Amino acid sequence: MREIPFYKPMVDKLELAYISEVLDGDKPSKIDQLEINAAKFVGAQHAVATYNGTAAMHLAMCAMDIKRGDRFICSVNSSPAIAEVIRHFDAEPIFVDINADDFNIDVNKLEQTLIKEAHKKLKGIFVSHIAGQPADMDAIYELANAHHVKVVDDATNAFGATYNGKKIGAMDSAISCFRFSQRLKYSTASGGMLTMADNELHERAKLLINHAIVGNGWDKFGNLGYIYDVVDIGVKYDINEISAAYILAQLTKVNKIITRRKKIAAVYNKAFENCQNIKTPVVKRDHIYTQYIVKVNKNRDGFAKHLREEGIFTGLHYIPLHLLSYYKTKYGLKVNDFPTALANYQQILSLPIYAAMSDDDVEYVCETVKRIADHRV
Repeated sequence: MREIPFYKPMVDKLELAYISEVLDGDKPSKIDQLEINAAKFVGAQHAVATYNGTAAMHLAMCAMDIKRGDRFICSVNSSPAIAEVIRHFDAEPIFVDINADDFNIDVNKLEQTLIKEAHKKLKGIFVSHIAGQPADMDAIYELANAHHVKVVDDATNAFGATYNGKKIGAMDSAISCFRFSQRLKYSTASGGMLTMADNELHERAKLLINHAIVGNGWDKFGNLGYIYDVVDIGVKYDINEISAAYILAQLTKVNKIITRRKKIAAVYNKAFENCQNIKTPVVKRDHIYTQYIVKVNKNRDGFAKHLREEGIFTGLHYIPLHLLSYYKTKYGLKVNDFPTALANYQQILSLPIYAAMSDDDVEYVCETVKRIADHRV
């Protein structure tokens, strides 16, 4: 049976060449080069590479000195990693409902929540950019400034995305958190990134990323000097050279990858334009289609099952956080507390979309989705 995985990377000889240079051991650090190149690509003042996207988010909270009892607002339709990193400080995630069309945080509901949660312990807003389409950042920054809180980007699906001509990661957020690896059980390589403009946040992130160790320097092989000290409670989130080499090669292809995904999305949009019971993504701003999320009007789970039987793997982005056992129990949340996110969750389905898909793969997805939608939904 033909199989179309939900994701696979686009890899060529460049990844192998960069990794070989790392193994040879006589080339400059790929980590340093990755940080320089990523900051340049985004247009950010500073970049700090981490070993995955969740580590980037947690390190962001460390750098901002989040403490027990602090509060951070986030969309209820986001990766579990968002609320998770907040809870690791015994801080409190405050959930907000979403827009029905682009799945990003609802700005009107956000304003209501900021008014309701006004407190010196309210530190910021974690803004997710769902599926590669930025949230309404002008309105969010205006609200954040009015209520004296910071904005942190969950840009794990938005590397290369732009808002009004400016890349996410180089705007007015305190920190932006990126992910370079898909959420796979067996990732080829794993990496994340923080970008920021503030020098103090950058220095603190660089300090904390490796156990908050200070000393008299590191040699070219990464060995710590003879005398060292520990000046804070740090973490161990620095990326390794092999993953950095792989991601550095991938970084050279970002624009090509985005262009390919947009081309696939255009094919999907046309194919599903009049498809029974399927609604294609609503595009309100620049969309780089890290995910291609459709709405299935009837029996979404049955539809996904039929696609799987035809060899097409799908995903859900996301199960609303208030439906997950930990948060539902911890905060006494009800199923209907976030009605828009709930209604969306009952219909949404993410189809495969990645640069390594061949035209034949794309055509197979189109034909299969249309056939199942017309006859079995």
